[in-house]
Amino acid sequence: MRQFMIVVVFLAAGVGAAKAEWKTIAPGMELGKFEASKKSEYGDSRITILRVDPNFWDLVYAGTSQIPGSAQKTAKEWSEDQEFAAVINAGMFAQDHETHVGYVRYRDHVNGSDVDDYESVAAFDPKREGLPRFRIFDLDVPGVTIESILRDYSSVVQNLRLIKRPGQNRWSAKTEKWSEAAVGEDKEGRILFIFCRSPYSMRDLNRELLSLGIGVVCAQHLEGGPEAQLYVAVGGVELELTGSFETAFVENDENERAWPIPNVLGLRPRAPVGELNRGGKNE
Repeated sequence: MRQFMIVVVFLAAGVGAAKAEWKTIAPGMELGKFEASKKSEYGDSRITILRVDPNFWDLVYAGTSQIPGSAQKTAKEWSEDQEFAAVINAGMFAQDHETHVGYVRYRDHVNGSDVDDYESVAAFDPKREGLPRFRIFDLDVPGVTIESILRDYSSVVQNLRLIKRPGQNRWSAKTEKWSEAAVGEDKEGRILFIFCRSPYSMRDLNRELLSLGIGVVCAQHLEGGPEAQLYVAVGGVELELTGSFETAFVENDENERAWPIPNVLGLRPRAPVGELNRGGKNE
């Protein structure tokens, strides 16, 4: 079994200091677990972040609309079916349990063809050298549109915005709270798969993320409540996280079952990056 490299850092997180551990689980991929400074009324108040260098890993979209005859799967099942090292929700979906709410283009495939008023667009598959391999854009920046982004990138996923570049909390104060799956970008251009089972309002969760000292500059909401998921299976680590609480839907922390979901974002190695043993140690 490969040995983990553990780096211990001290971070400002609200009042006092919080200790975080990053584990390198594969080249260009680190797993971090953080204790929120504000405790939730449910669960362990832990935020789990998978930090990914897009120079080592390709971000990939997969969905039931893209694969004829395919059924919804849990994040773990998507990982096994598509040979992904990690999987997170791609975003919310319509009542047909297939159509992405917002706009998705993955190369030649479109799901959710209507551009919504959601202000956050994650772009990947750059069309030429010299562009960031992954970038989250804000659509309220002058000159930035879906069309302008697609001139440079083959794949985009539009979702509700959590954090606007360069680190602005853009969620208004609301009482609703839920378990959360999100995708973010840090100041080094790395992909952040973010998961928090303990329910928070998104304004409070944004504050926590911005206080961790991880360099997050922008983030978008993917899914909340019992449908939120993160699955990782690489480098001898297997981690399956599922959400539970969602205001006015599932108001408890009792869900332990991963729900089938129709659309996901996954990670595959860009090139041979050493030993990528799937499964193994449960975290």
